[in-house]
Amino acid sequence: MSDSLIALIIGIVEGVTEFLPVSSTGHMIIVGDLLGFKGAKASTFEVFIQLGAILSVFIIYKDKFMTMLKRENWTRRDGLSLVHIIAGMLPAMAIGFLSHSFIKNHLFSTATVIIGLVVGGIYMLLAEKYSPKITVPTVDHLSIWKCFQIGLFQVLSLWPGFSRSGSTIAGALLLGVSRKAGADFSFIMAVPIMLIACIYDFLKIAKDLNSSDLGMFAIGFITAFVVAYASILWFLKFLNKSSLASFAYYRFVVAAIVAVYFLL
Repeated sequence: MSDSLIALIIGIVEGVTEFLPVSSTGHMIIVGDLLGFKGAKASTFEVFIQLGAILSVFIIYKDKFMTMLKRENWTRRDGLSLVHIIAGMLPAMAIGFLSHSFIKNHLFSTATVIIGLVVGGIYMLLAEKYSPKITVPTVDHLSIWKCFQIGLFQVLSLWPGFSRSGSTIAGALLLGVSRKAGADFSFIMAVPIMLIACIYDFLKIAKDLNSSDLGMFAIGFITAFVVAYASILWFLKFLNKSSLASFAYYRFVVAAIVAVYFLL
């Protein structure tokens, strides 16, 4: 299979799954195994195309970002601010930094992804079933404390296959936050936390990037950006009338198929 086709396939997978509650990391590991695309080049490529997905979020929420970045709005209480975002980022950033090597060396496998898909799916179903009355209808009604609590749930996503958006949106539901508000906060918070993680990873593996790979990387980046943009807009509309249950069942199906294909 040509590098261009591999870039297109993985770019589509990244774009579709990065912000849906199905675990992009899990899907990337599985697809990488299926395509035989592994090693230093694959790791560098996967980090690079995540930047395309991040760019799509920034464009969709550009008005929010522009407002937050104004100096006078850094600590405001009447809407989302940088302090809210930092509060949400802190738990996963701290634990992720301390356990980064362990996660990369021991948890990036098909077996751990299967576990994450199943447990994460159960978690989302429980969140839908036991969520309290909605007290936070929109993202601008989130308090700093509520953002920090959502950030605690985001720690679950450090396990590959669990899903960052799934852990945060389901956690938000359990805290009385609407699905839409939880999704908005999850996506906005994803930009700085993913950007920091990508830069950290990229600096470690940039030496493995070859100029002959730039065409492949460009295809993956553009594909991830376009597909992620469409995926986010679709998902936000979906949440207005549907629950997370369908994604939980999808995760169970994927886990079962992968278990049969790789482990049996």
